[in-house]
Amino acid sequence: MICLFLSIFAYIFQSGWTGVNERTFIAVKPDGVQRKLVGEILHRFERKGFKLVGLKLVQASEELLREHYWDLRSKPFFTGLLSYMSSGPIVAMVWEGLDVVKTARKMMGETNPADSLPGTIRGDYCVEVGRNVIHGSDSVESAQKEISLWFHQNELQCWENSANHWIYN
Repeated sequence: MICLFLSIFAYIFQSGWTGVNERTFIAVKPDGVQRKLVGEILHRFERKGFKLVGLKLVQASEELLREHYWDLRSKPFFTGLLSYMSSGPIVAMVWEGLDVVKTARKMMGETNPADSLPGTIRGDYCVEVGRNVIHGSDSVESAQKEISLWFHQNELQCWENSANHWIYN
């Protein structure tokens, strides 16, 4: 019941999740889906100890993508980005855990794969910035916005991870 209350409270007031309840939005882009990297990416987040609370395969509409990438609308690559992101299915996910936004960004690597270290998702699987396999929220605030764009509240699961006492002190 407490979990449901917290979930509703965060949804209504968009106050953000903190601590072990912080959430982030992660998307495996069409190139990652086509290259069959979804399982590997899921595995990395699970192995790290994060909890999956939302997952779906979607063909994103242009309207959704325009809203998601609104801050990039004046960039010369915007139209190409929309075309690329609508070219195939996307795996949309919500992950939960301590500092998950910051940690997920480190796990993904730099936007430009050439700047990404080996061991990161982009460092291991990407060559070119225009096909960089994965998207992740860059702040708790953008995570809130992106999660609410891609998921309805009833699509997010609130469940107790029995491994938490092995992950968190």
